Amino acid sequence: MEDKKSLAGAWVEAARPRTLPASVSPVLLGCALAYYDGMFDITPAVLCLLVALFAQIASNFANDYFDFKKGADREDRLGPERAVAQGWITPKAMLAGTFVMLGLACLSGLLLICFADWRLIWVGLAIAICVLAYSAGPFPLAYNGLGDVCVLLFYGVIPVCFTYYIQTLSFSLLSFLLSVALGLLSVNILVVNNYRDYVQDKAARKRTTIVLFGRRFGRVFYILNECVAFLLVLPLVLDAPWWILFLFGILFALCFYTTRELLTLEGRALNRTLGHTARNVFLFAAVLSLLFVYVGSSL
Repeated sequence: MEDKKSLAGAWVEAARPRTLPASVSPVLLGCALAYYDGMFDITPAVLCLLVALFAQIASNFANDYFDFKKGADREDRLGPERAVAQGWITPKAMLAGTFVMLGLACLSGLLLICFADWRLIWVGLAIAICVLAYSAGPFPLAYNGLGDVCVLLFYGVIPVCFTYYIQTLSFSLLSFLLSVALGLLSVNILVVNNYRDYVQDKAARKRTTIVLFGRRFGRVFYILNECVAFLLVLPLVLDAPWWILFLFGILFALCFYTTRELLTLEGRALNRTLGHTARNVFLFAAVLSLLFVYVGSSL
């Protein structure tokens, strides 16, 4: 089914800008931790942000292309329209766009070697492989119940810890714990997506964790991820200034109402919940970053 849309608008839609806070958030948090330790450096920080953004856009383009090829994007799709399935962008152009974005991510990553060491190449290689293996190849990760693990690693642990490492040349337990907390909240973006698409994914034999274990599991998984994330940062928040506590109180209320949406809404209405979940991820990272910048400036 084709629909009219400008070429530029089609590419913007395919990049899924509403999901991009998931890649900005971990870099922001990693930079705030580096600032707290007095090691913040703007140039590698910007390069880390570019790697994260280009890699996520490449992943979104690849997902658009390979889901179309595998027949996962059908006319009864409940999520936002996909560029290839709608006929806005040809499959060949989308595949080319995937490799252009992936190339830009790799180029930005290579420049980071100037600030750390050559072993970062292995991290970049892992990111590039995951971008393609997520929805392509003989064992696509998203089709075999491993999408949640990928999100935890590549939108939580890896970007937070390595953004911090590139600026400080060290790892820390704090950066790891916060990366897990943020990663779990990012997993919830995928949980909402797969919860909404349960029927369509099952018909397309896309074995997400929701398809494998059911929608009830999805609801429990979403709530559990939120609870663990907040528990991991609770010691920091309780020792924080009153205004940080106030901001976290607002964030907790937003998460509570977003969870209610997941439990009560169905079908396309869950697209709103998807956007709210992505918003909560960014706010979680932003409030924590404010805390570390404030404390770092006070030292």
